[in-house]
Amino acid sequence: MSHFYKPHRNPNWNYGGKRWRLSRSKIDLFANCPRCFYIDNKLGTARPPGFPFNLNSAVDVLFKKEFDAHRRAQTPHPLMVAYGVDAVPFAHEMMDEWRENFKGIVVEHAATGFTVSGAVDDIWVNPQGELIVVDYKATSKDEKIEVLDQEWHRGYKRQMEIYQWLLRRSGFSVSSTGYFVYANADTDKKDFNNTLEFDVTLIPYEGDDSWIDQTLLHIKKCLDDPRVPKASGDCDYCSYREAAGKMLLEHRVKTRKSDTLF
Repeated sequence: MSHFYKPHRNPNWNYGGKRWRLSRSKIDLFANCPRCFYIDNKLGTARPPGFPFNLNSAVDVLFKKEFDAHRRAQTPHPLMVAYGVDAVPFAHEMMDEWRENFKGIVVEHAATGFTVSGAVDDIWVNPQGELIVVDYKATSKDEKIEVLDQEWHRGYKRQMEIYQWLLRRSGFSVSSTGYFVYANADTDKKDFNNTLEFDVTLIPYEGDDSWIDQTLLHIKKCLDDPRVPKASGDCDYCSYREAAGKMLLEHRVKTRKSDTLF
């Protein structure tokens, strides 16, 4: 078995286990496909992970270094100035933990008993004391990125709204306007010269976290039900499981031998 993919996790990390918590990414998984969410969190078999985008991670690290320098000085980053955002990076003793995967901002949700968490990329603060959620993104596209208008961008928007909800539940005043710091690698160059240049844009988004509490109740109902929920109509993982299972069953019937030769 690949050391990158271990499908069956320790039961302590499944729903009902001592270490289980509802992360931001798990909420998004539920929104994308309740069946995959159930198989992951209730039955303990996760989807195969995506390939790690190390270049994106490198951009995140460099952005954090830049904004941390302004956080220490309590000065606006040039990107804020360029886009007219009256704010500075938020200085708080918990910032490092809030940004750390598997820790993040943690909230106890009384209505479900869930521990809900999410690791934010950055937080700014305006003169009114409102926190501003910021998310870093990196890609390489021909066109300038100024809006998030594709269907798959909905996951980005949910991500920001969950962070806004977590901060509000933690007692902070939070602006409904968040920002995506989007780095778009420029490939329209004659030579590489060991340098990759990025066009960085700041994209505002008006978040609405009103859906989250109701969704948490739906998640609770889903996890407490012994029945496996229906798959999302556009889930490739579920389509593959169904197609592969059908072919293996047909093969077994035809050969009346074991499912595999190995």
